[in-house]
Amino acid sequence: MKNYTLPVLLLLFVIGINDALALRCGNRIIRIGDHKTDVLQKCGEPDYAETRLGVEGSRLRHNRGVLEIESYEQVVIDEWVYNFGPRKLKQFLLFENSVLKETRNLGYGD
Repeated sequence: MKNYTLPVLLLLFVIGINDALALRCGNRIIRIGDHKTDVLQKCGEPDYAETRLGVEGSRLRHNRGVLEIESYEQVVIDEWVYNFGPRKLKQFLLFENSVLKETRNLGYGD
């Protein structure tokens, strides 16, 4: 009889990591790569939101005191914060061109 304990534990570990990297809004899960409208639908309006423009260059070169950018594009950056209350962690979300790129815990809410 084969021992399936290790493969089952590894599978549970991988599933746990995937959920640990996700943000929960109630029973709904938000993941990196989700669109801003999906996050709004699942979590509602953020407690703080800021939008700014950034520039993303594909190649930078310094040539005799002159900085050259081979190609670049303008990126819309949205930063949101959700405050889920004093018993839960505040969440920082970073979107680039309406796609979720990063989430971070900011400590316990108010």
